[in-house]
Amino acid sequence: MSRNTDPKFWDAAKKHLIRYGGTFEPAIIERAKGSFVYDADDRPILDFTSGQMSALLGHGHPKIVETVQSQVEKVAHLFSGMLSRPVVTLAERLAELAPGLDRVLLVSTGAESNEAAIRMAKLVTGKHEIVAFSKSWHGMTGVAASATYSAGRKGYGPAAVGSFAIPAPNAFRPRFKHADGSLDWQTELDDAFNLVDSQSTGNLAAFIAEPILSSGGMLPLPKGYLAALKQKCVERGMLLILDEAQTGVGRTGDMFAFERDGVTPDIMTLSKTIGAGLPLAAVMTTAEIEDAAHEKGFLFYTTHVSDPLPAAVGVTVLDVVRDEKLVDRARLSGQKLFNGLSKLKDRFDCIGDVRGRGLMLGVEIVKRGADGQFREPDHDLGAAIAAEAFKNGLSMNIVKLPGMGGVFRIAPPLTISDEELDLGLSIIAKSIEGALSGR
Repeated sequence: MSRNTDPKFWDAAKKHLIRYGGTFEPAIIERAKGSFVYDADDRPILDFTSGQMSALLGHGHPKIVETVQSQVEKVAHLFSGMLSRPVVTLAERLAELAPGLDRVLLVSTGAESNEAAIRMAKLVTGKHEIVAFSKSWHGMTGVAASATYSAGRKGYGPAAVGSFAIPAPNAFRPRFKHADGSLDWQTELDDAFNLVDSQSTGNLAAFIAEPILSSGGMLPLPKGYLAALKQKCVERGMLLILDEAQTGVGRTGDMFAFERDGVTPDIMTLSKTIGAGLPLAAVMTTAEIEDAAHEKGFLFYTTHVSDPLPAAVGVTVLDVVRDEKLVDRARLSGQKLFNGLSKLKDRFDCIGDVRGRGLMLGVEIVKRGADGQFREPDHDLGAAIAAEAFKNGLSMNIVKLPGMGGVFRIAPPLTISDEELDLGLSIIAKSIEGALSGR
């Protein structure tokens, strides 16, 4: 009998846990190491989503363990008005990596960093309207939730006043097309801002964007889009906030995703990857914007702002990414993974699209539509493949949000080996076969 079926454990979970999203995986996770988590039967499960897209260096990286043990003996938490060396060191290191974004605020979560960024943008511009993509995810708190359109809007009362959305560009299902059928994102963007302008009361403060919309279906912004979006913001006196919670710190094959486009945002938020699995997030902005915010009395006290323990971990994450050349590895391993997934697409009609950058890729599961083409999203098959994969020893996160279909979010640790990538690809193939045979 599997120890994962422990009735006492599951009864207690059912009795005492508040359910905060989908269903829990049918396993009790006891430990994790490298690219694997291990269940109660000590069965290895290859982690193809880096925990919650966060374990950038895998699980239990020795440098992270050493830092946590060392720092917690010195000082883990302080009064918010006190400073420690790890906080200033991490701010300095981040500023070196993102020239122009010289001022840094360290907090705990992605939602928290986006709250701070939006709050700062409103204060500095003196305006209150915030625009985001229709399939965005920026957090479940306050104004971050008001700028999240992929889920969680119904039943919670009014969103923040001045919340607008524009369509997220989708090359697989383009709304505006060139003559050859490809996505005409410029026309789509122009049309979207015409609608924004018609609704705005003249108080546009900021646009907040993910370079790759993750929960929205792993939709990458096309090359050139970010520059055009920045220009739309400049024309309206808006600030551009980039939420690099999942794309930052090397995952896309650049240190930050915006580097590919040569467009520096006015404000950037980091989380997930900068803490490599521990709660750490950052807001980065220009000296000019921070000075203006400070002069106007910017206030963002939180219990764990500028805590030394997570800051020390962040410094170590940057050290490991540099020393192990993980940005280059993300680019090379990402190409290997993309090629492997593309071969599976050629093999299985149910894979409609493979997209993304570096080690942040999406695989969309589709079914035959009324026109005979395999382009309609197939949520049920995607869920079946995910269940088969977990049974076969692979954890892949699938976007289960209504209307999004079955899109797998694949983002393994940057430390993953070629052998582990090959193992993951073989399990995916086996799982698709199993799910199809069960229909």
